[in-house]
Amino acid sequence: MQTHQTINPQSTFRALADPTRRDILLLLRAKDLSIAEVAGNFDMTRAAVKKHLRVLEEGRLISVTPQGRERINHLEPAALKAVSDWVSFFDEFWDARLTALSSAIAKDWNPE
Repeated sequence: MQTHQTINPQSTFRALADPTRRDILLLLRAKDLSIAEVAGNFDMTRAAVKKHLRVLEEGRLISVTPQGRERINHLEPAALKAVSDWVSFFDEFWDARLTALSSAIAKDWNPE
């Protein structure tokens, strides 16, 4: 069972896969926004925006707080840290491989 603190990388990557959802995250980095405020930045229905926000919430990239009749959306950078950590593993993997390749080429290269 997934707790609120646990971040499921699969749902986070699913949320990040869509360019509209990435644009929503960029909006939320500046300030918390209601659904209506988010929808005002896109040429789509409010229902479509709500679906995107739901996927972002499932990916733990945002949290939603009821405030009166509105739902306020807040960026949760911890999920992005988990993605960054996952991707950095591959950065280190390729850095090591490329360093080894560079060393092998330099060792075998003999300019004349």
